[in-house]
Amino acid sequence: MSQEMEYKVPTMAEMLAANESPEILFWVGCAGSFDDRYKKVTIAFCKILNKTGIKFAVLGTEESCTGDPARRAGNEFLFQMQATMNIQVLDGYGVKKIVTACPHCFNTLKNEYPELGGNYEVIHHSEFLQQLINAGKIKMEGGGEFKGKKITYHDSCYLGRANDVYEAPRAVLEALDTDLVEMKRCRTKGLCCGAGGAQMFKEPEKGKKDINVERIEDALATGANTIAVACPFCMVMMSDGVKNKEKEDSVKVYDLAELIEASM
Repeated sequence: MSQEMEYKVPTMAEMLAANESPEILFWVGCAGSFDDRYKKVTIAFCKILNKTGIKFAVLGTEESCTGDPARRAGNEFLFQMQATMNIQVLDGYGVKKIVTACPHCFNTLKNEYPELGGNYEVIHHSEFLQQLINAGKIKMEGGGEFKGKKITYHDSCYLGRANDVYEAPRAVLEALDTDLVEMKRCRTKGLCCGAGGAQMFKEPEKGKKDINVERIEDALATGANTIAVACPFCMVMMSDGVKNKEKEDSVKVYDLAELIEASM
């Protein structure tokens, strides 16, 4: 990341060299590191941490894929190799608390790493943002950029169904003083965007509508011109759905961190 940008992102190695210990480790994830769109979410979240005075660090080049895609694809051997390597790095730094913006990383680090001895307190960034808001550390300037705007929220499967995190993202949006309108299919009955089922990497079956297009139709039916997400995979699928409907000029997709940072 450019040193000219107005935020600081220390690594665990740098913190160790300075004889300091971070409050949290921010697990950036593959999308947050390499996907051009989701890099903006990484930057937004880092800026929030800087503005709120949270002492954090990242692993930098020492961070590897959690192994989630390998396990979902059936390559258990590769998953265990990747997970074991990450656990060695995390334990080497004495990491206790991890925050990540990716529900897939969140689910794997929280629920699957303990199988291999990696036991950490793992928090999704929606929950962490809610904690910062409740503690009064996040304050909106003038009510926030999105005050009064109609916003709908798309539930990530790995955040909602897999980990029962439904209310934290909504609490974050309510703190923006927005007009939160729910899709007909939401929370436990929410429709998957398709990415978790690998639809992001393939063409739809012949004669069937893209599942992300069907989900965007749910979002557009609310009349909202802002769609909030809390997952990099959902970000891709929902954004592509907006493009399919040729609504990219009037409907925008944002991560929760972007909405909060823009309003601080």
